[in-house]
Amino acid sequence: MKTPLEITFRNLDHSDAVEAKVRDKVAKLEQAYDRITSCRVALEALNRQHVKGNLFSVHIEVGVPGKQVVVDTAGKDRAHEDIYVALRDGFRAARRRLEDHSRRRSGRVKTHAVPPHGTVARLFPQEGYGFIQTPDGREIYFHENSLIDGSFGKLEPGQEVRYVAAEKESDKGPQASTVKRIGKHHLQG
Repeated sequence: MKTPLEITFRNLDHSDAVEAKVRDKVAKLEQAYDRITSCRVALEALNRQHVKGNLFSVHIEVGVPGKQVVVDTAGKDRAHEDIYVALRDGFRAARRRLEDHSRRRSGRVKTHAVPPHGTVARLFPQEGYGFIQTPDGREIYFHENSLIDGSFGKLEPGQEVRYVAAEKESDKGPQASTVKRIGKHHLQG
């Protein structure tokens, strides 16, 4: 780190043990992300109760080239009545944000697979089954019992659905074991 670590205690007495824990957590951050240029940590007791119930807030600012990563545990979590738990949560969040920043800079951003989806091609309401047309033009058979919310009667041809393909084909071809209706705004593949 180019700039020395700054640790501030607000509304609470200085503690060598807490300061040592902060220094340890910062050292672990530096091992995970070696481009840290500065780090400021502010520890605050949100109310000056000396009895049970005092919440602690941890504010962490980590400087990296071209960005300032800021984490603030607002002290809303009852677990943050323990300053060490608040520190743990704050530094976990800081580490995740540094990892996200690192992935973005290196172009390794997570992408999520688009779940299989299609449109209802044909329905046979009296028999209780229908077919889904996939984006590549295949048809998948599904039974009314495979609908998640039991809304077979609400399905219409052209409606968009997500599905999970079954392990084995039925006598009518590929089969969906689970079908869920989806709205207009869904993942595009």
